[in-house]
Amino acid sequence: MRIGLQIPSFTFAGGPASIRATLADVARTAEEAGFASVWVMDHFFQIPPVGPAEQEMLEGYATLAYLAAVTERVKLGTLVTGVTYRHPGVLAKTVTTLDVLSGGRAYLGIGAAWFDREHHGLGVPFPPLGERFERLEETLRIVKQFWSGEARPFEGRHYQLAETLSSPPPLARPHPPILIGGMGERKTLRLVARYADACNLFALAGTEALAAKLDVLRRHCDAEGRDYDAIEKTTLGTANLARQTTADVVEQCRALAAIGVQHAIFNFPRVDERTALRAFGKEVIPAVASL
Repeated sequence: MRIGLQIPSFTFAGGPASIRATLADVARTAEEAGFASVWVMDHFFQIPPVGPAEQEMLEGYATLAYLAAVTERVKLGTLVTGVTYRHPGVLAKTVTTLDVLSGGRAYLGIGAAWFDREHHGLGVPFPPLGERFERLEETLRIVKQFWSGEARPFEGRHYQLAETLSSPPPLARPHPPILIGGMGERKTLRLVARYADACNLFALAGTEALAAKLDVLRRHCDAEGRDYDAIEKTTLGTANLARQTTADVVEQCRALAAIGVQHAIFNFPRVDERTALRAFGKEVIPAVASL
């Protein structure tokens, strides 16, 4: 099992002036500790489960580009980009650029979007859920065409592109992994089976519920003629070492691995203190590496 780090907050002890140095040190510490990946949210306002909207929030891809420059090994991605935020062709170009400049370390994490306040606040159209899923599927088709090397037109209901030209192409082969976030059984997991290389589920749901979601994904894969085992199963959860021990986290990872999860991603309440990252490096990552 691989362990990833998600950084959902940039409200650090030193204030905005400390973000640059703190973020670099957090990413380097995670890499030295053995974390396989580093992820940021793709939001423009802070989201309600984490803090008030007025808290510090960085744009996701500029942040990942910075992290690419200060790290060498960890994979980099968003959990996850809302399909409404960027035109699909521009998104494909952005992720390709991240992949090239990181040496082939980019993921494309994507979902249907949900945070209406930041859409309305910044003047970004926020269509109904059904349309957002239509746009998500078209975006997935566009990105895969963009990365296929075929510079040809795309004609969809919501998007029309004259030529999906990608130069330079991404370094990752066959392309940066496409990860779809969400647990919806009828639409989200069907799109995973049809288009994605990875899924991301919420660990808070518990292993029984997660196992049921993975069973749904397996059925969608069967219907699509897709190899279920070819899809990377990832989860996102919180580790609070003030309330649980590293042994508790190892047991949680064992339970996740038992249902097929391969990449467990965690965030931490005070990641800028780096204490939890070092504890994971000493006691969690080595313990779960063979799972």
